[in-house]
Amino acid sequence: MRRRCAGQASYCTESLPPPATSSDPTTTTTPATLATLLAVLLIAVALLPGGESDASSDTEIIKKLLGKGYDWRVRPPGINLTVPGTHGAVIVNVNMLIRSISKIDDVNMEYSVQLTFREEWVDGRLAFGFPGDNKPDFLILTAGQQIWMPDSFFQNEKQAHRHMIDKPNVLIRIHKDGRILYSVRISMTLSCPMHLQYYPMDVQVCLIDLASYAYTENDIEYRWKLTDPVQLKPGLHSSLPSFQLNNVTTTLCRSSTNTGTYSCLRTVLELRRQFSYYLLQLYIPSTMLVIVSWVSFWLDRGAVPARVTLGVTTLLTMTTQASGINAKLPPVSYTKAIDVWIGACMMFIFGALLEFAWVTYISSRSFYKSSKMLDPSKNALMIGTKQAIIIPNTTVTKFNDAVLDDIRAPSDDPEVWIRRGTNGNRDIGEQAELIVFGPREVKRTTRCTNFLRSSIFLQVGPSEDGRPGQWKNGPIWFREFCSRFFFACFNIIYWTTYSRYQVPQPK
Repeated sequence: MRRRCAGQASYCTESLPPPATSSDPTTTTTPATLATLLAVLLIAVALLPGGESDASSDTEIIKKLLGKGYDWRVRPPGINLTVPGTHGAVIVNVNMLIRSISKIDDVNMEYSVQLTFREEWVDGRLAFGFPGDNKPDFLILTAGQQIWMPDSFFQNEKQAHRHMIDKPNVLIRIHKDGRILYSVRISMTLSCPMHLQYYPMDVQVCLIDLASYAYTENDIEYRWKLTDPVQLKPGLHSSLPSFQLNNVTTTLCRSSTNTGTYSCLRTVLELRRQFSYYLLQLYIPSTMLVIVSWVSFWLDRGAVPARVTLGVTTLLTMTTQASGINAKLPPVSYTKAIDVWIGACMMFIFGALLEFAWVTYISSRSFYKSSKMLDPSKNALMIGTKQAIIIPNTTVTKFNDAVLDDIRAPSDDPEVWIRRGTNGNRDIGEQAELIVFGPREVKRTTRCTNFLRSSIFLQVGPSEDGRPGQWKNGPIWFREFCSRFFFACFNIIYWTTYSRYQVPQPK
């Protein structure tokens, strides 16, 4: 090495060694170069196939997706690339599995349902792979990891809760192409406006309406899944205690409010009421009560306690039965089919009771009018249309069948009959009864009164064997025939009218 300096210029030149070349065997590697080579090697290993198959890969992907500026409060862009900006509304595909339907309440007009509710949409910000790569097909989020989700709610829901046993029954699955699946099991009490005009032969239509609470149809569009939008648990059709699930249909709807128009989905449940319970508990017993009330037509009109007891008992039983049925129904303003049936049965029962009261009144009126025709000083009585004179100082006993069996039909000449002793002794004791029957007196009456007395509805007089105070067989038969005829006509009209029930369409 040489060093040469110039004195005037105050500089010097120094000969430096030549730079080392790659062919120089004495070349050395610095520590910085080694560090650089090691970093490149690690990156290459990470990019090799299977480099992300370790146990912490799912967690790392989730952290990478949710930690690179992802804001779960902002809705994702749509999938319609022809719309600039937001690329249209987010398409949310919905399907559900109905697990059970129970507690259909007619009074509060509501029902309970348990279902698995599923939603599926695309969030491109959460895509983490391509088809055929080595990444997992989907990731499952756990509690505390928030992503954007539709703000869906059920419009006719009264009460609802999620199931939390043993763990929260919630599933959030992120697919590698950005598709999100949200599934949750919930139980709800939903309102169901009912039309009870044909109760208990009615068919009710209950709805499950789903819509977005805050996002209008420009932001979220709900669609039913193309295959199996609503699934039913096996045996659900016949598992209801008082209803039969006839049909389940789905449709689209729009909900318009002051804040905008919202996309919504509707599930229509058609529920037919089970009629067998009401046939056994209401219709057959009430029919039997009406038939029992007709028994009073065959009782003697003198058997007042028996006839009154029979009529009042059947009427009160029918009233109690009607109160028990109406206690299970809301107080509606229109007439129900069950009201028509109960009202008609009560009319037939009450008519039988009124018939007895009317006949008793007519008979008593005729009795007192006939008694005035005799001289009061003779202590006379009028029984039916015959004159019976009671001799003073004797005991007057009630006329019964035993006495009347010994009395013949009256003739023009008076006849005297003495009742025998009940013990077979022919001797007449102190309490003997002397009955003198005289000829019948006929009083002129008006045409209207004569028609009423001879009417087959109100006729009271001697029977075919001539016994007084009995019902004639003809009027009894006619009254019972009329009751049966009108009750049969009512049944034909009633069942023909209310069996043609039309299912109301939801509005």
